[in-house]
Amino acid sequence: MQRFLHRSAVLALLISVGVPVLESPAAAAPVTFASTIVNRASSQCANVPNGAPTNVLQLVQATCNGATSQNFTFVPVANTTDTYTVSTLTAGSCIDVTGRSTADNAAIIQYTCNGQTNQQFRLQAVTVSGVTNTFNLVGVQSSRCIAAGSAGLVQLTCSTASDRVWRLPSFNGGTPPTTRTFTNPLDPQGPDPWLTYYDGYYYLASTTWNRTITMRKSRTLGGLKTVPETVIFNLTRPNGAGTMWAPEFHLLNGPNGQRWYFYYTAGVEPYNLGTQRIHVLESAGLDPMGPYTFKADLLDPTQDNTWELDPSILQLNGQLYLLGTFYNGSQPMFIRPLSNPWTAGGTRRILSTPTYSWETVGGAVNEGAEVLTRGGKTFIVYSASHCSTPDYKLGMLTYNGGDPLLSSSWVKSPQPVFQRSNANSVYAPGHNGFFKSPDGTEDWIVYHANSSTSGGCDMNRSTRAQKFTWNADGTPNFGVPAALGTQLAVPSGEPAS
Repeated sequence: MQRFLHRSAVLALLISVGVPVLESPAAAAPVTFASTIVNRASSQCANVPNGAPTNVLQLVQATCNGATSQNFTFVPVANTTDTYTVSTLTAGSCIDVTGRSTADNAAIIQYTCNGQTNQQFRLQAVTVSGVTNTFNLVGVQSSRCIAAGSAGLVQLTCSTASDRVWRLPSFNGGTPPTTRTFTNPLDPQGPDPWLTYYDGYYYLASTTWNRTITMRKSRTLGGLKTVPETVIFNLTRPNGAGTMWAPEFHLLNGPNGQRWYFYYTAGVEPYNLGTQRIHVLESAGLDPMGPYTFKADLLDPTQDNTWELDPSILQLNGQLYLLGTFYNGSQPMFIRPLSNPWTAGGTRRILSTPTYSWETVGGAVNEGAEVLTRGGKTFIVYSASHCSTPDYKLGMLTYNGGDPLLSSSWVKSPQPVFQRSNANSVYAPGHNGFFKSPDGTEDWIVYHANSSTSGGCDMNRSTRAQKFTWNADGTPNFGVPAALGTQLAVPSGEPAS
């Protein structure tokens, strides 16, 4: 039997051997302070070359020598607890991400202070054994971190790698950073959850199993469990008026620019599985809560001869695709090209068929396909086996190039990637989604699960979320589903309230 260390024990072990551990700061009452900025990898100081006043001058590293070119003034940004503009020795000049870039390797430069977010940096505390005042310097505009490049300072995707960790010896930010936590469930009756962080808020929708589509909105992840559900749309169309399930909303480009497209499954009332089909709404603007109007029944143009469930969206190689599942004796996963967010551009193709024994417990099922991308790799994480069993779980496909409509372009992992934990009393974890932390540095999974082996496919499946990491080969590592009530650190960059 596997044994799992409590999070505090794991942190203590990591710190004792000198491994950097990312913590979420919630510094209070920040004050202006001046300090050098010392890189953990090189032990050198950030430096304005020759102390020159030149605009668009890239900062470099140099041996720490106490020169004014290595002294920076951190000025708190109003109404924040951990965010600063950073002034250089030249009056009126600030550290800046060149061109307001959001790309890796964009230069960190000296530029006239202008108050824009590419001149604002959040101090993300990084704990290193025996060292104090160590941080990632996270660009507010780019969500990337200042790093020591070979030719000068640049921004890179944030991590605790030593070239992205800086010591501020004279840091005086008020109350020391602390770690805030939340607990699952986020919704005790929230099957098939879809969660997105957008423009300062978390948005959560899940199956209602009735004529309404509802959504929750909160500044904090833990706050989702107490905010009320808001009805954002009422189903009235005869062929899709009830039993709404598996909602997802995606910000996509349409003829009128970016809009939220809300995909869901619904059928004829009273509940009739054979009538269940995929439908889509379109938002009037950029608010995930709408208002929405009905856009289309997303039917297959040549194979609308059986129910289709669990819609999701894949964007790959400049093309838009619909993912879902249907019935042909078993329940395979399909892919269908889209000509726009609400119109089929071709008929469905089978992407994955349940063949492994772990995909066929209680029924041969591949459903709930969800897309995950990182570092040029594309994955589809899906739910396998029947939801009525405690062995409902997640499997994964990896794109290996070629035509995404061909199953041969995808490689199925031979083992599940996320499954039940008897030790944590988590059963049937599945029908997941993915979202980023507010600062873009962390990846999170949202999913539903049961707390007993007798739980089934009903409304008592609860919504849960937890952070996941990445393996050295670039594949996701979802770990083990956490027990209900476990204190989990809030997503990085989340506001205090």
